[in-house]
Amino acid sequence: MGIIERISGPLVVAKEMLGASMYDVVRVGSAKLIGEVIKLEGERAIIQVYEDTNGVRPGEKVVSTDTQLSVELGPGILSQIFDGVQRPLNMIKAKTGIFIRRGSDVNSIDRKKKWQFHADKKAVKGARVTEGTIIGYVEETPLIKHYIMVPQGVNGRIESIKSGKMSVEDTVAVVKTGRGMAKVSMLQKRPVRQAARYAEKIAAEVPLITGMRVIDTLFPVAKGGTAGIPGPFGSGKTVTQQSLAKYSDANVVVYVGCGERGNEMTDVLTEFPELKDPTTGRPLMERTVLIANTSNMPVAAREASIYTGITIAEYFRDMGYNVALMADSTSRWAEAMREISTRLEEMPGEEGYPAYLPKRVAEFYERAGRVKTLDGGIGSVTVVGAVSPPGGDLSEPVAQSTLRVVKTFWALDAALASSRHFPSINWLSSYSLYTGALQGWYDKNIGEDFTSNRNRTQALLQKEAELKDIVQLVGEDALPDTERVLLGVGRMVRENFLRQSAFDPVDAFTSLKKQNIMIGTMLHFGDKAEEAARKGVSAENSLELDVVKEISRMKEIPEEKIDAEGGKINEQIESQFKKLVAEHGMEEEVKA
Repeated sequence: MGIIERISGPLVVAKEMLGASMYDVVRVGSAKLIGEVIKLEGERAIIQVYEDTNGVRPGEKVVSTDTQLSVELGPGILSQIFDGVQRPLNMIKAKTGIFIRRGSDVNSIDRKKKWQFHADKKAVKGARVTEGTIIGYVEETPLIKHYIMVPQGVNGRIESIKSGKMSVEDTVAVVKTGRGMAKVSMLQKRPVRQAARYAEKIAAEVPLITGMRVIDTLFPVAKGGTAGIPGPFGSGKTVTQQSLAKYSDANVVVYVGCGERGNEMTDVLTEFPELKDPTTGRPLMERTVLIANTSNMPVAAREASIYTGITIAEYFRDMGYNVALMADSTSRWAEAMREISTRLEEMPGEEGYPAYLPKRVAEFYERAGRVKTLDGGIGSVTVVGAVSPPGGDLSEPVAQSTLRVVKTFWALDAALASSRHFPSINWLSSYSLYTGALQGWYDKNIGEDFTSNRNRTQALLQKEAELKDIVQLVGEDALPDTERVLLGVGRMVRENFLRQSAFDPVDAFTSLKKQNIMIGTMLHFGDKAEEAARKGVSAENSLELDVVKEISRMKEIPEEKIDAEGGKINEQIESQFKKLVAEHGMEEEVKA
């Protein structure tokens, strides 16, 4: 127990704290505010408080809980909306009203609700178990089986285990260890600042399918991979991440609203419960965990929210699930670190950020990965972090620290956003380092033409950008027909393939199969138009064919019809170009 000596915003200095440890959770003042020890100086402890410190006075008591900041994990965590330190907002609303009262102490998981626990067939008396071993499951939602694992630090043989309806605190198994009997319940706690253990990290060779054409075809991210979305304000970072959360083929989604504007987080909280999973038709919230820490909430809790989210993601990964973590935005997280660092009077680094900013960013993204779990399964955590550099300046410290560690870079462009091109991912500035590792999966599951189509598309867009620079100098009429065709096909790809509506029920999600058919058709048209240009057909005649309108409407074709409709469009390309070339030949003969 200690006594408050000094208060500076969310930072409290307490004396007489001998025996306190780094990262211990404490209760501050008569209001019992939640805080965490972040620095020790002799008998003094520097504490960051996760709640508003207004009204707290020097001389009030500080009580240590002798535990690190941890999250509660167990059945009942899915479909929940938590704040940055995992307090359930729905339960707090029922208890205190729409405003969170300071010092509110509510269990993250309902202790009274009964769950039907099913013991695993292999989990019998005498069976050897170690931490991470799955001993049973609960049907938490129709989409997710919640597997119950042996908690950290427990190794031995099962002495007893039982199925039945139980609360999360009831004992489901007893394990005989070298130190005695350990009772195992469905509830466990994990410290948020320590990465969870796993057996082995394995190569990321399976793509995270997002349904967004510019990402899946040109700049894919692997399951267990890392991606950064930097961009200026209004360029569509939040909408892009929300689309990823809605339509990606991850089993579980953890969405962290870290310091975002209240209206944006309100949209998420009101929209997600009404969304349907595109694969199963079930409510999307049945496989989602939301963490809301808006910009008007205490700054220290913002710093904690990122760790809360990644720890929950690791928990579901350890069950063998593919988890997608959306962090929106890591710039707000870094700003919280900067504010705390300033109050600690630490030596500032570039732009006032603490010198350890790159280390913290790297440690966060390093917790992503595709792994072999302790139980022998395969799970992954894919981390997608938004970055909000002031003025879109990618040379600022947070963007640069992120770029050093992520392997996929989706650069949002304000000019594209202002021209209503969404998603506004710039195809010339973005990149993905996963394309080589994913090629085998594409060849096996989509077709060997997928990789060649992607490479040709990137080359086409690059060449179009070069030609547009020339056109600004000499005009389009000065170009030969073959290059004017290339400009037209590049425009076709940009407007009809890369541009996508997040609000159209058909266009919002495009399967890889449909993406390959769409881009293959456009490239086929380009080949025929270029061939016709070499035979003397003008670019205008080729780009005005009726089939161009059919190609522009391919995004509106439902998934189940794309094979048949795509085949018809390719037949039209062949027949219309054949007719066009023939007519041009007849005109040449008449002229002769």
